[in-house]
This record gives sequence, structure tokens and C-alpha cells, in this order.
Amino acid sequence: MRYACRIVGLTKEYALKSETVRALRGVSFDVPEGDYVAIMGPSGSGKSTLLNLLGCLDRPTAGNFFLGEDDVARMSDDQLSTIRATRIGFVFQSYNLIQQLTVVENIEVPLIYQGKNDPDARRRCRELATMVGLGERLTHRPTQLSGGQQQRVAIARSLVNDPYFILADEATGNLDSVTTEEILALFERLNDQGKTIIMVTHEDDVAQHAKRIIRLRDGLVQSDELNRERILCRREVVERAGLST
Repeated sequence: MRYACRIVGLTKEYALKSETVRALRGVSFDVPEGDYVAIMGPSGSGKSTLLNLLGCLDRPTAGNFFLGEDDVARMSDDQLSTIRATRIGFVFQSYNLIQQLTVVENIEVPLIYQGKNDPDARRRCRELATMVGLGERLTHRPTQLSGGQQQRVAIARSLVNDPYFILADEATGNLDSVTTEEILALFERLNDQGKTIIMVTHEDDVAQHAKRIIRLRDGLVQSDELNRERILCRREVVERAGLST
């Protein structure tokens, strides 16, 4: 089995005045390629700390974080910056689009940072915009788009480097219920196409769209379970569509 990432005994401690806060206490789990994982937990569970480590925005105190075959836990800041730009696709609650840029230009940003601004790169960005349903809004700017459309731009941007996984941080937190379902349906479609997704959320209804739910409590993995209801539901959809093998 090939893994998008593997977490082994991850620990994170913070020095706070006269005490040491242990945000993570030895977290371990694997994410196979093509998986769709939701990470949940109450305030103080270590969820935000784990998100920062998964996004290579911070380094653990101890343990290993394998991205593909590379242990990124002890990489330098410059190396982590490169990892963030090339191997992880980020989707944030607040979209993080550049207001002065068009849809295509926002999708293109990660490529420009790597000096890839050739016609093939621009064509790929247009294809991704079309794939997420924005083919007729290529020249629109964020202020001309709804919240759901802006999040679609962010999702397309997260895919432009063909990342090891998409890391979605409360990706539907700013959206109404109808738009939330549309974005979650898009994530499911991407996952059906083989994209690996790790989604951090506090909403159980959102987590139920994932194949697997990891719950944290007090810096530890409380449970790591397959979402059998979702898997059976998707299997029925495939079978009704006549796509079963």
C-alpha cells in the first residue's frame, strides 16, 4: 500500500511560563493514497496543533511525519517552505485569495512561486477552473464571486501542483448549508478521482462525508474509525450508476 503520509508518535510541547504544555502526546496514524480523512476534536484536543504539523507550518517536539517516503519532521524552514509549496494543497476557511487577481491568476499563484508561468501552466489552471465549475468565470475577481465560488477557486489552486494530499481547514465554515453541500460534493468527486483529502472540522455533519473519522482528545487519538455508512452509501451510488466492477 502506498501512503500519502504517515504520522508516528508525534509529540508537540510548548513552554508556557513555568510549565510545559503537551499539545500532542504521541499521535500515530497512516493516510493511504486516495483516502478521505476527517479530523475532529474539542477545544484543547490538539487538533489545531496537528493541523499545523500536517501543513508543515511547525515542527514536532518528537516523532516522525513521513510525507511519501520523506520524514519532514526535522527539515529546515527552507525545506518546509518548499514542501508546503509543492506537496500539500491548502484549502482555508477564509479562501485566502488575492483580490487583485482573476480566477485563473489565483489558481496559478503556486506555480508562479516556482517560476512556472509558461503556456502549459496557464492551460492547466484553466482546466482546473473548468473542473470545479468556474469555466465561465475565468476573468472574474474574488469580489465578483460568491463565497462558494471563491472556495472553488481555492480548491482548484490546491490541486495545481498535484499534491500528496489536500489539507482542508474548516473549508465550509464560512458557507451556508446549501453551498456547504456543494463544496462537500466537490470534495467527494475529487476523492472518487483518487485525490487524498485530510479535512479538519468541528462539525459532525461535515465529517460524515469522509471515509474515515479520527477523533482527538487531550492530545491523543481517541478513535480512528471507518465511516461505514458513507462507504456503503457511495457504493450504492456507484452501483446505481452502473459503474460497479
